[in-house]
Amino acid sequence: MSWDWQVFCEDTIERQPVQGCFGKGGDITYLDWMLSAWGWTVSVALLALLLALVIGVVIGTLRTLPDRPMVVRLGNAWVELFRNIPLLVQIFLWYHVLPSMFVALQGVPGFVLVVFALGFFTSARIAEQVRSGIQALPRGQRYAGMAMGFTTFQYYRYVLLPMAFRIIIPPLTSETMNIFKNSSVAFAVSVSELTMFAMQAQEETSRGVEVYLAVTGLYIISAFAINRIMAFIEKRARIPGFVVAGGTGGH
Repeated sequence: MSWDWQVFCEDTIERQPVQGCFGKGGDITYLDWMLSAWGWTVSVALLALLLALVIGVVIGTLRTLPDRPMVVRLGNAWVELFRNIPLLVQIFLWYHVLPSMFVALQGVPGFVLVVFALGFFTSARIAEQVRSGIQALPRGQRYAGMAMGFTTFQYYRYVLLPMAFRIIIPPLTSETMNIFKNSSVAFAVSVSELTMFAMQAQEETSRGVEVYLAVTGLYIISAFAINRIMAFIEKRARIPGFVVAGGTGGH
């Protein structure tokens, strides 16, 4: 098998090699196209991650509130709804079904709808991690905050959440890496991300091996970069000597 990496230096119209591999004067090479698709992938993943973190932290916290059974049930319903429907189905629901039911969504770009779908799907998983992190803390953490006269909001803000976040950083790292990989489903609604580039470029050039290897490398780079960032945060946030007490949770 012979590989031809020169394919990335060809322009996408006439398939002629371009010096420097980057298009000039309006021409676009396959390398230009792939880097643009990578930008779409990173944009979808980061915006969805931001949305998922905000909603996931709120829902996960609400699920641990004492003496608020209705709020807890609503939080549980959110998690069960979004984590029990396949992501691809949720993408189609956001793209095809909801705009037909709500007029306000009809003018929303597909890119934004994919961000909502991926963000809501991931928020359910992050909410579960936040709930587990809070409930893994010893009861004494909550009681200490109450003894100091903190309100419920204050002891969550200053006592429980800072400790819970440190506990859930490892699973949260996996989730942030997953969101880059899950962003590949955006191709199903014609968002010009890496997977769509790979499919179209492979059809045009018949160089599927080179195209898919390059795209795979970019997914690995993206996920590994997030892994290193989260590892740095975990190291900086670590509290020496802090060990979660087993079997003493129950918040």
